[in-house]
Amino acid sequence: MPKLLAVNGPKGWIYVQRLLVDLFKFMEPYLRNAELGEPLHFLYKGTLRVLLVMLHDYPEFLGDYHFSFCDVIPSNCIQMRNLILSAFPCNMRLPDPSTPNLKIDLLPEIHIPPRIFAEVDAALKGRIIDLCLVLQTRHQGSSFLSELKQRLLLPENEAAQAGSWYILPLINSLVLYVGMQTIQQLQTKAPPPLAQQITHKGPMELYLMGPALDIFQTLIADMDTEGRYFFLNAIANQLRYPNKHTHFFSFVLLYLFNEANQNPRYNFWNCTFTRCAPEIEKLFESASRSCGGPKPVYKSRFPGGISDNMHRGLS
Repeated sequence: MPKLLAVNGPKGWIYVQRLLVDLFKFMEPYLRNAELGEPLHFLYKGTLRVLLVMLHDYPEFLGDYHFSFCDVIPSNCIQMRNLILSAFPCNMRLPDPSTPNLKIDLLPEIHIPPRIFAEVDAALKGRIIDLCLVLQTRHQGSSFLSELKQRLLLPENEAAQAGSWYILPLINSLVLYVGMQTIQQLQTKAPPPLAQQITHKGPMELYLMGPALDIFQTLIADMDTEGRYFFLNAIANQLRYPNKHTHFFSFVLLYLFNEANQNPRYNFWNCTFTRCAPEIEKLFESASRSCGGPKPVYKSRFPGGISDNMHRGLS
C-alpha cells in the first residue's frame, strides 16, 4: 500500500481505491444492519486503523476519492465517513474556527475547487439530458422536477435487498453534479470580479435563486424522512476543508434550513442536540462566543453549560 500511494503517486492510487471500495462493499450489509460478529468486528477496527494511517500520511488520497468512498459506506457509519471527509491537503493550514470575526468568505482557498478523482455523473447516465435542460434553461414545461423523487427510487424487489427505497449513489451524484454545474455556469456567465468574489450577501445568491434551488427544494419537499436524510447527507459530504464546494454547499444547507416552513429562521438553540451533553453545550458555547449573536432563549440543562447570558451563535 505505501508503494502504491507514495512511490507511484496518483498513478498507483486507483488500485488502492478499488481495493478500499471492494472492502466497503463487502462490509456494507453487515455495517448497515449492525450485524458484526467477532471476525467482522476485527475487520471493522482494522479498516478504521488503515483509514487513520491514510489520513495522517496520505490525506490527499482520501480527499480526492472521497466521493466514491461515500457512495459505498453505509449512512450509519458516521465515524468511518468522517475520517475520510476530514482529510485536507498537506500544504493547507486550516483556520481556527474559534477565531473572533472569522470570515470564511475571505479565505483565499474558498475560491479554489477541490480535486475529485471520480466520475461524478456516472450514476446519472441516461438522465443527464433532462437535468442539463433544467439547469440551463429552468424549463417550466419539463416533467423532470415532478418526476424527480420517483427517479431516485429502487424497484420494490431491489429495495428489500438494499435495505432502502432510495438509490444512494444516484442522490450523491445528483447533488454534487448540480452544484458543480451551477458553479461552472456562474463562472462562465458572470464577469470575472463577480465569479471570483462570492459572498453570502451578494453574488452567492445567484447560485441559489436559480435552477439548482428548484431541484434542491423539490427534493426537500417531495421526499420522506429517509430520503431527506440521504439528501442532506449528500450535501454534508461536501462540507470539508475550505474550498469552493464547501463554500457553495454550506450556503445551500443554511438556505434550505432558513426556508423550511417548520423552522423559524434557524431556530438553532431550540434543537435538542445542542443540549444533549455538557461537553456538547460547551462546544457550542465556544463557537457561539466567536459569532457574537443575540442571547439564547433557554437555560442550560447542565451546571457550567450555556447560560442565559451567553451569546447565541445562530439566531
